[in-house]
Amino acid sequence: MTRVSIVGGSGYTGGDLLRLLLFHPGVTLAQVTSRGEAGRYVHAVHPHLRGVTELQFIHPDALEPCDVLFLALPHGTAAREIERWAALAPVIVDLSADFRLKDAATYQRWYGEAHPAPTWLMRFVYGLPEINRDQLRGARWASGVGCNATVVNLALWPLAQAGLLQRADAALSVGSSEGGAEAGPGSHHPIRSGAVRTYSPANHRHLAEVQQVLGSHIPVHFTVTAVEMVRGVHLVAQCELTAPQTEKDVWRLYRTAYGSEPFIRLVSSRTGLHRFPEPRIVAGTNFCDIGFALDSDGSRLIVIAALDNLGKGAAGSAVQCMNLMLGFDERAGLSFPGYYP
Repeated sequence: MTRVSIVGGSGYTGGDLLRLLLFHPGVTLAQVTSRGEAGRYVHAVHPHLRGVTELQFIHPDALEPCDVLFLALPHGTAAREIERWAALAPVIVDLSADFRLKDAATYQRWYGEAHPAPTWLMRFVYGLPEINRDQLRGARWASGVGCNATVVNLALWPLAQAGLLQRADAALSVGSSEGGAEAGPGSHHPIRSGAVRTYSPANHRHLAEVQQVLGSHIPVHFTVTAVEMVRGVHLVAQCELTAPQTEKDVWRLYRTAYGSEPFIRLVSSRTGLHRFPEPRIVAGTNFCDIGFALDSDGSRLIVIAALDNLGKGAAGSAVQCMNLMLGFDERAGLSFPGYYP
């Protein structure tokens, strides 16, 4: 069995990694670190894992070598110690934003500081399997993905590849878990409850990943609004097309792009309650649901998509990357279909 460890397992993303890896058929979860929770049982922080594991958090200094290391650390932390982590495992999946961008100057522009380990940027494969599957197979280092970037990239990728995307203006509604496990003024319950608060009208950092994947020549803009939802990202993108399309054209385009993808579902029905993607339906899963509707003359396509920010937007994609990197079945450990209602 492949020995896997997690650095930084006390946050929400670390908790989802634990949940997925504990039920993965090809790995054994060896160690989980946390500076603040060292010595405590994992289930004391992640109560849904009570009776599932008796693992205890350890201090990072006690971490032993393993086969695969997942880094679920705050932004900037992994890059400052990447040589240390690379010495402990031949395969690393980093879930932070530290190694998502390929260019150090681009990183500095979007994150406001020089990258701590610029020579490592080109070593990491951007960890979105639907786009970089071939590069991930056999790779040693994979980056995480931004949850907002992932829903935008997956929703618009077929249009961009076909040369049909002239411009996209998107609205994203996100759940409170996107803010992480550490409480702040915006996550205080009396302030957060019932909120519909736009906190990033423009220039969200995840746009850098969108430009990297779709191409900076395509104008893509999005606004992010916090809503009363724990898990999930919901996208509505108004897309100006370079040429009018019919509904059959759009179906053909998306089926060609995603028909064989294990974790992309096309959801666009004429009738029924769940005609289009909803975050609630994909909560706890590694699915990204994508739907669409055309305006009357076919020149504008409205693309709707949903994913779980902790799942397909973070831990799920990370495990999917590991599966490709190690030659496992890509679906291994990721088969949970969600729950309803």
